[in-house]
Amino acid sequence: MVFVQVCVGSSCHLKGSQDIVELLEQSAAEYGIADDIVLSGSFCIGKCNRIGVTVQVNDDVHVGITRENFREFFKKNILELVEQERK
Repeated sequence: MVFVQVCVGSSCHLKGSQDIVELLEQSAAEYGIADDIVLSGSFCIGKCNRIGVTVQVNDDVHVGITRENFREFFKKNILELVEQERK
């Protein structure tokens, strides 16, 4: 199981955390991995960045996630993890 927490604190909320949550839900369904991830919101993760949203995947914190770089982030940091766990 891969645990994904999206910061929904005030700073990330203003930078589009709701968009990132929606993209995560859509991508998980598209790739058929919705049952392999636990998606939750989190108040400030403590790694605020000037651009984008902070997302924690298991113990790794990623900053600056935007609609524009989401696909790359998802494939590298979530999809690959799920595929590794399925092996």
